[in-house]
Amino acid sequence: MPETAAPNPPGHGALAGVEPIPDRSVVPPVWSRYTDILVDHGEGSWLVSADGERYLDYSSGIGVTSTGHAHPRVVRAIQEQAARLLHGQQNIVYHEAGLRLYDRLSRLLPGEDWSAFLANSGAEAVEAAVKLARVATGRPVIITFRGGFHGRTGQTMALTTAKNVYRGDFEPLPGSVYATPYPYCFRAAGGAHDPAACTCDWEDQLELTFAQLVQPDHVAAIVVEPVLGEGGYVVPPPAFLPRLRRIADRHGILLVADEVQSGFGRTGRFFAFQHWDATPDIVVMAKGIASGLPLSGILARRALIERFPPGTHGGTFGGNVVSCAAANATLDVIEDEGLVDNARERGRQLLAGLRALAARHRSVGDVRGLGLMAALEFVRPDEGDGRVPDGALAHRVIAASLERKLIVLSAGTWNQVVRVIPPLVTTPDEVDLALRTLGAALGAAGA
Repeated sequence: MPETAAPNPPGHGALAGVEPIPDRSVVPPVWSRYTDILVDHGEGSWLVSADGERYLDYSSGIGVTSTGHAHPRVVRAIQEQAARLLHGQQNIVYHEAGLRLYDRLSRLLPGEDWSAFLANSGAEAVEAAVKLARVATGRPVIITFRGGFHGRTGQTMALTTAKNVYRGDFEPLPGSVYATPYPYCFRAAGGAHDPAACTCDWEDQLELTFAQLVQPDHVAAIVVEPVLGEGGYVVPPPAFLPRLRRIADRHGILLVADEVQSGFGRTGRFFAFQHWDATPDIVVMAKGIASGLPLSGILARRALIERFPPGTHGGTFGGNVVSCAAANATLDVIEDEGLVDNARERGRQLLAGLRALAARHRSVGDVRGLGLMAALEFVRPDEGDGRVPDGALAHRVIAASLERKLIVLSAGTWNQVVRVIPPLVTTPDEVDLALRTLGAALGAAGA
């Protein structure tokens, strides 16, 4: 069983200070908000507010706190490392935590020829993957998929099409990026259908992109989320990634799997692409890699990553020693506590429960997910073909859940999806509680 969180010391958190806590208005409004909770501390799957209210956190900090909040082994590793060294810049020194992490990451996938590069954020890691693909192939163009989210930096905004808020105010964006349709079976032009019998024309659309917009021998990489994140937690049909791998190979294109949200056990496999027979050339990692500390990276074949000439990429804080210590402890916890298996089992429990709820609510158009990456898509069943997105209803469900002390998030181009992202340490009882709470929230929201 997972360890329980260490007890909090007396006077823990913001309430211990003698000065009044600043007003929330000091935080700029660019940070759009889900809650107004002033959090004091976290324990496993729970957040505890400054006034003592307990919230079941099924947001996991947007998929970050995979080992739960303040896992004692991760906290201990951070404390011990922070007492020894806070920063050892990678251009200047080596440190043990980093060397151990580089070695461990290189052994996550079969074979002995993988290598890693460490950065801070998911967007930085995507940027690294794009730069590596371009320098390694000598080609300029990147293909992405509609509905994908890859970050908010300049280059990654050009790759991101989940919704226009992420890029609409910031044109012009870097060029030589083309987006092609992702196989979104619920929203297919010919009607919703089972992904196992997919009729989406994504491959024809990709070939049309090659025919109309860019020659395939100019394409450095295809960047794809194995499961769409911000785009709505869309799980592709089983043949998608294997077929995409073959198309990339045929044209000498590198395949980049953006596993920022789906990696590190979230889907019931260590990486989501491992559900299908399609190993990418570059894997992008972040979020759950260090249980909440800023860290990201890419994995690639050593011969590929060595195509980065020295000095062409880097960063002051990438591979920070304390973050590396947290990541090593995170990997220990994931392995020792069987969290990938737990994600798979709790994910089955969660999806079964969500499907049972959906059967009682016509406005739930689709239930989907993989492991602990689950979602409800809300529609207006009496309008159009019954698939008109209902973002307002999804918002009400999220608000009603929060009133009942459950934190869940939105997703989807029209914010019509409620995504449920439990930490990998969550228990059967917590999943049952979340399902009961969601059931009550659906009723209160008028679903």
